[in-house]
Amino acid sequence: MQRFNYRLVARLTGLLTLIMAAAMAVPVGVSLYYGDGAHVGLLLAAAAMAAVGGLLHSVLGRGADYELHERESFWITSMVWMAVPLCGALPYLFTGTLHSFTDAAFESFSGFTTTGASVIPDPTAVPQGILLWRAMTQWIGGLGLILFVVALLKRLNRGALTLYSAEFSGTQQRKLHPHISTSVSRMWQIYTLLTVLLIALLIAAGNGILDSICLALSTVSTGGFMTTPLGMSGYSQPTLAILTVFMFLSGVNVALLYNLFTLKWRQLKATHEFWVYAAVFLLAAGSCAVAFGLKGNAWGASASYSLFHIASTISTCGFYTTPPPAWPFGVSVVTFVLILSGAMAGSTGGGLKLRRLMTLLLYLRNYLIRMLHPNVVFTVKIDRQVVPGVYVNKIFGFVFLYICFIIGGAFLLTLSGSGIADAFCLAAANISNLGPSPLINSLGASLDYALLPAAAKWVLMSLMLAGRLEIFALLAIVSPSYWRLRR
Repeated sequence: MQRFNYRLVARLTGLLTLIMAAAMAVPVGVSLYYGDGAHVGLLLAAAAMAAVGGLLHSVLGRGADYELHERESFWITSMVWMAVPLCGALPYLFTGTLHSFTDAAFESFSGFTTTGASVIPDPTAVPQGILLWRAMTQWIGGLGLILFVVALLKRLNRGALTLYSAEFSGTQQRKLHPHISTSVSRMWQIYTLLTVLLIALLIAAGNGILDSICLALSTVSTGGFMTTPLGMSGYSQPTLAILTVFMFLSGVNVALLYNLFTLKWRQLKATHEFWVYAAVFLLAAGSCAVAFGLKGNAWGASASYSLFHIASTISTCGFYTTPPPAWPFGVSVVTFVLILSGAMAGSTGGGLKLRRLMTLLLYLRNYLIRMLHPNVVFTVKIDRQVVPGVYVNKIFGFVFLYICFIIGGAFLLTLSGSGIADAFCLAAANISNLGPSPLINSLGASLDYALLPAAAKWVLMSLMLAGRLEIFALLAIVSPSYWRLRR
């Protein structure tokens, strides 16, 4: 009988909690440097995280067998994505930044899932150490908490591939190396390089060092936490142009970015999803610019805003700035479609992912042709490779569940007092991990996440988690068959 390896689950969850406790040293140092008074609360939070992590890792996880099966991988993935954000809420509470556990958990879940929805009304009134911690949670969660484990623990061997597949449960991921831990390490390298490059460019554009670091961490992770209450309105045009480029790059598959930075250009040419991503971006930005211009806005301002807005939306980053005075309804339609579609599979962005949508469209095209020519045999091919039928079925199931979560989440939000339009926008934005939804702003709603009731915040947290885990891992652990012992 294959029994559940709970010791390994506890050990790996504890390991990540200990890593989060160690990471608190950076915001503590920043807090001491600026003298914002938050260092005591941050140290207490770090101590609490270390205590929880030590209990899980060294007591409950003592003597763990590193033989990892699919059952444990789904549970580890779900446990980590619930336990770490809950621990990550402690700095907000211990520093007095937020006074209720619901608000602190909301800010933490929004950070680690790279959603970017915030209940902090004025980030400029927040201690600098907490601002950095918010941005760090997004950067750590951007590439995936589980990939920390995969990169650090080579002892998992085949189990690492199981964890890797559970983290990306809804997409087929390319590997950069036959050994999965090496492949993941290379992904972290390019992720870090992109972040450092953006920090340097933002500083060169005249922004402060801490502000540049926070913006870079939020951009590369497509998180969207901003450091001012007015969004990006106070930043210079060079800064917005730099962020537009990096938001676009952050929506690209991380493995493809690694190949590009190592001058393997053939991978770019052979990746059809990238060209679809670029075409959708340019088409959406161009159509929005024309719509703004025809509405009477200045053409130059319409073009620059449209590029920034579409890059922010398709990457699910969620940055926003002051729009042109007249807002066409067609821009809202384009925005809603891009919120759902998201960026490339294997990127830090959320949404359904373009590769899934490409697969579905190709399958539907083949189905329509077979209706007219029943004897013709077609296969779904992407990048000149046949997509297995099992995977196509998985995509249909995923899209169906995704829509069900949006409808169900919107229904629960209406019960908590939200209007129907706002409820659907909130549900779609948060499951796509794009919290500060520009669509809500464009429809004229004045929405403040801090004003939502506690029940609505927990609904949104559940949607954030479902979107970041890509639903399957979360549903697997609540299935009765999951807990039956297997021979």
